[in-house]
Amino acid sequence: MTRLLLKTTEIQEVIVERRTFLHASALSAGALAAGAPASASSPLRVQVLMFDGVEEQDWAAPAEVLGMAGAMSNGALTTTLVTTGRPATVTCNFGARVEVTQGWSPHEAEVLVVPGGGRYTDPTGPGVRRLMADQQFLRRLAAADVLRVGICTGVMVLAAAGVARGRNATTHSRAKADLAARGATVINARVVDDGDLVTGGGVTSGLDVALWLVERFLGARTAQQVETIMEYERRGTVWRA
Repeated sequence: MTRLLLKTTEIQEVIVERRTFLHASALSAGALAAGAPASASSPLRVQVLMFDGVEEQDWAAPAEVLGMAGAMSNGALTTTLVTTGRPATVTCNFGARVEVTQGWSPHEAEVLVVPGGGRYTDPTGPGVRRLMADQQFLRRLAAADVLRVGICTGVMVLAAAGVARGRNATTHSRAKADLAARGATVINARVVDDGDLVTGGGVTSGLDVALWLVERFLGARTAQQVETIMEYERRGTVWRA
């Protein structure tokens, strides 16, 4: 098997004066839910979670879209790959190996993207099922004051943390029954925006979710420019609460 080793730092290395975009208050959470515009002086900081068994498409699509949007907006958005704990080399679902140099810290980003991956029917193998059994991580995830974004079966990790209960959400078609069983209102849409919870259904939905985040925070013009460069047209409906 071809071994692919990627060493990553921030996808966009933009030197900016750090300030807290999302304060631990209802007011700031409301601003983020409303899609407050980001700028180079107060960039929207996005972290994409990496773990053994993660689906290559699930994390690479958002990283590509958001990275391109950050470059086109002169640093109004930054994207970083993170692990659940310490820096590590992550082995993806189909064997790609990615060296991730940073662990997840909810205080260092406003948005956390949780991809899917692994055999969803296998509770012991690498992938989201292992994350869904990690109670310590789930408690951290539930307590984090961030905009949570789930891609495909990554939504089920958010549901396991309890953050999808009573919320509108979508996921991969084969996991929708489980999502409903965990208390979510399942919406049959490509992208579901429920304020501070955004979810996408299907392996390739990371493209559409990320483009929607670009439109929501950087505007439709930037989203359209990214689509043009990538030669990709968004699929399905963005359902908004």
